[in-house]
Amino acid sequence: MTSISTDPRPLRTADLGTLVIMSWSRETPDGDVPFLLACSLGDGEGGPEAAPAAVEGLLSRSGLAVGGDTVLDATVLPDLPIGLLVVPGAAALTMPGVNAQFAPTAQWRAAVDRRGYACLIFATRPWSGGEPGDGAAVAAFANHEDTLSTAAQVVLPVRTLRG
Repeated sequence: MTSISTDPRPLRTADLGTLVIMSWSRETPDGDVPFLLACSLGDGEGGPEAAPAAVEGLLSRSGLAVGGDTVLDATVLPDLPIGLLVVPGAAALTMPGVNAQFAPTAQWRAAVDRRGYACLIFATRPWSGGEPGDGAAVAAFANHEDTLSTAAQVVLPVRTLRG
């Protein structure tokens, strides 16, 4: 008798390479909306060809679906193992296998403070080049159809430290 395991395959962290988090905000009719882009630089052991499968495995372990137009609203899913902690001058995205700290822009921080959430785009597509600090390049990559159609999209509530 043959059985099929539903356990996820082992995560090949060597294929993830360097994961980067980039923040920006975009003006909408309702004000600034804060965004985060998380992606691999494609510099892992298997190169840029192996990064999408490795990132998809990471996302799957966190309960995130990839692709489509669905945006998961984590503000109503308290058991989702993904968090966004924001403190003065810094922020951290945490999920199984990831603890990524970054220094957000003042504009992003102000938008997060007003809204209480950020919109995460976790791309399976490796960063295609340009400087990660270049806001126009980040927005163009994050909004590209090839990125969005293969990314997990999540509205993440912001947690802060209370003193």
